[in-house]
Amino acid sequence: MPINELTFWKWILPKLRNKFFLTGLIFLLWMLLFDSSNWVEMYSTRQRIKKLEEEKVYYLNKIEEDRKKIHELQTNLENLEKFAREQYLMKRPDEDIFIVDENDL
Repeated sequence: MPINELTFWKWILPKLRNKFFLTGLIFLLWMLLFDSSNWVEMYSTRQRIKKLEEEKVYYLNKIEEDRKKIHELQTNLENLEKFAREQYLMKRPDEDIFIVDENDL
């Protein structure tokens, strides 16, 4: 065995026999692996929080875009008419609508 291994074992064996060190080691392992707030749970919770924060930013951007669209529709009657015609196929009483599907061309 190399000297480093012998030194390590000479150092660790008395420590393992010490009841305080052993109790601390068991406590540390318990907290890291078995407790309700262990490292695995903390890691998965952090990942979930990161994902939720990204979703929050996405939805805040979508809300801002929708607010701009609503403001535009409320202030500009031409855009409101265009939106109603395109989305709801509304028409004036004296006109006909022809729907052309570009996939059929």
